[in-house]
Amino acid sequence: MSLEKPELTRLQRWMQEVVVHPGTVEEAIESESAIREIPSERLSEVVLPSHSMTSAERVGVYHGMYLMRMEEALETDYPVIRYHLGDHQFGHLVREYVQRYPSTSYTLNRLGDHLPQFFLDEPEWHDAAFLHDLARLELAMTEVFDEEESPVLGSEELEAVPPDAWEEARLRPIPALRLLAFKHAVIPNLVAFHEDRPSPGPRRRATWVVLYRRDYSVLRLELSRAEYDLLKAIVEGAPLGEALATAAASKSQRQQAKVFRWFRTWISEGLFAAIES
Repeated sequence: MSLEKPELTRLQRWMQEVVVHPGTVEEAIESESAIREIPSERLSEVVLPSHSMTSAERVGVYHGMYLMRMEEALETDYPVIRYHLGDHQFGHLVREYVQRYPSTSYTLNRLGDHLPQFFLDEPEWHDAAFLHDLARLELAMTEVFDEEESPVLGSEELEAVPPDAWEEARLRPIPALRLLAFKHAVIPNLVAFHEDRPSPGPRRRATWVVLYRRDYSVLRLELSRAEYDLLKAIVEGAPLGEALATAAASKSQRQQAKVFRWFRTWISEGLFAAIES
């Protein structure tokens, strides 16, 4: 292969292989995928040395910047995980994560989409099950923030529904809503991050949360298991009569009042976009 006039596409492939390699720049240049494009002994013909840096050192600038950029991108989406792990351990996480799930897009907005799955793939990570839940929470918050804007169900639409149509009516949730069930108490870690307090250690405790966006802010409601089950049924399209009857199955006035109080709260918080009868 002549390198006097190397093909641009070959140079681009070589540069990508070297820059995204998780090891040192020397290991990157000597990697099989890089050598397939440009033999390492011809490096100085592709990247000229400067008066103060060798060819490898010049490539190393970009190699180091890539991981720094990946770390910045992941920290943007997962600040609570970074806060919980600390800088050193988070940097270690980024290196392992981008090796398994490298960026394949022109944008880094979706780089962290696989982090919850990463902790399932890597159960040997310390507290992997807890970090899986915490990553799910932060990913959902990002998704809710990025979701499309939609109208919110108002009182006029509700009043327009005939009384005999409520039984079969269905509520359509806003796109910017995520309903989540966790095996660990993750909300205390979120609160500790925002209040700049030490991040609490992992604790197994079933937790239910709904995330939603209002006025460009991501809000949350912590739910009981009964609230979660009812809201999940409604979000998944169950007729209101069926969902409410199941939730208030005890037929006690106290339970029924509680169920309808939940329902009014969700309506007032703007969790639904429309009612379909």
